[in-house]
Amino acid sequence: MRIKKLHIFILKSFISPLFVTFFIVIFILMMQFLWKYVDDLVGKGLGYDVLLELLFFASATFVPLALPLALLLSAIMTFGNLGENFELTALKASGISLWRIMYPLILLIAAISIAAFFYSNISLPYFNWKFRALLFDIQQQRPELQIKEGVYYNGIQGYVIKIGDKDVRTNQLKNIKIYDHTQNDGNTSVTTADSGYIKITPDKRFLVLTLLHGQSYVDMPEKNRSEQDRKYPFRRDKFSKQEVNIPLEGFNFQRTEEALFRNNFQMMNLKQLNQAVDSMNNEIKADANMLKSNMMYGHLTSSLSPPKDTSFKLDSTIKFNNVRFIYYLLDKNERKAIINQALADARNAKNNINSETEVRRNKMIRLRKHEIEWHKKFTLSLACIIFFFIGAPLGAIIRRGGLGLPLVISVVFFIIYYIVSLTGEKMARESLWPVWQGVWFSSLILMPIGIFLTIKATNDSGIFKVEVYQNTIIKFFKQVWSYLKPLYISISNVLSKKTDNR
Repeated sequence: MRIKKLHIFILKSFISPLFVTFFIVIFILMMQFLWKYVDDLVGKGLGYDVLLELLFFASATFVPLALPLALLLSAIMTFGNLGENFELTALKASGISLWRIMYPLILLIAAISIAAFFYSNISLPYFNWKFRALLFDIQQQRPELQIKEGVYYNGIQGYVIKIGDKDVRTNQLKNIKIYDHTQNDGNTSVTTADSGYIKITPDKRFLVLTLLHGQSYVDMPEKNRSEQDRKYPFRRDKFSKQEVNIPLEGFNFQRTEEALFRNNFQMMNLKQLNQAVDSMNNEIKADANMLKSNMMYGHLTSSLSPPKDTSFKLDSTIKFNNVRFIYYLLDKNERKAIINQALADARNAKNNINSETEVRRNKMIRLRKHEIEWHKKFTLSLACIIFFFIGAPLGAIIRRGGLGLPLVISVVFFIIYYIVSLTGEKMARESLWPVWQGVWFSSLILMPIGIFLTIKATNDSGIFKVEVYQNTIIKFFKQVWSYLKPLYISISNVLSKKTDNR
């Protein structure tokens, strides 16, 4: 009964910081996302429903980054608080080992790791798909109408508008110029006005310009006149008030077909990634076989065959495997023609090889990305376990709670993990390392650290106490001095004897 209450207490102490730190990390990543894409979101007249949908899908894609960091930070905070309040000491004094204290959390972390795998394999591809499709639609959305003073605005297709001044209080525009380019004839139609007002219809289909005290100029076309006889006639109309309706295109938010983004490797589960990897491997092998066939039987046969206009006739008894014999049977012109043909074929073969090499390199990078994504379906689960076994013993050792020191240590470990992960993935993507080695490199680096910290915390080792390292260093130098002291004494005696003899 006492152990059961202890387990419930440990779970409550861990779950609360886990939820708080998880949403804090999600919020920080969300702020970074908004800072990165602020230019794509501001000034496009997007509704709140679209923005909330985008933020929801974006936050769902940040879970692989936020969950391991939240587990690390919450584990350090939980066991740091237990150590700082001497609760951990009291539990150990009563005969309860650290493993027994961590037992309910180990079961919880195992359940979270299993859920993280299914999230990476099922939910994350869906959220990546929705997020990329919606972000693409927003990026393609044209900005809202924002005409600035003294600047030619060409955001409306077929028109260029310039205003000299704008009254903020009355929303009145002054010195208006409108160039009509709908006929693709240049500045053949120009409208000017002393003042006016501008507004967009509620459905955003038309721009309504109310112009006051102005005039319009339209160049009139001339027919059947030479360039020297042209008079360049135009028509000028004056008005005291005129309304111009300009149709707006591309200002309404429209969604593209989401199936266009379905073939991206980040939108696939394990089964789809396996199928994609198999098909790409078969495609690469087929390209290699085709290139080999073209090199062996295309250019080679063409180079070794006599020209079509040669007088040389191959006898059926002559075998084609003796190239030098056939070559010397030809006359000088025929030899020269064959050499030129061989050089041309060699240049073509070199160009084909260079082209195929670049194509193969791009296909290999694409293949490596799919293979990396396949392995990353499992790395999130392992990262959750590793970070817990780093955070829990580390908190028990440093015995500091709160968000101060635990936050600093968590960020340091996470930055190391993130940098090593990016480095390994880059090495794997460039085919410098095997894919499994590049993806699992960060886990292989941090796993020994977690094992080491767990062993030290179980044995109550004070690895963060200065006295431990100070005593170790002093002991080391004393041991060294014990070996060097006889040598020092003997050298001193020899030098003293030489001095006395002099």
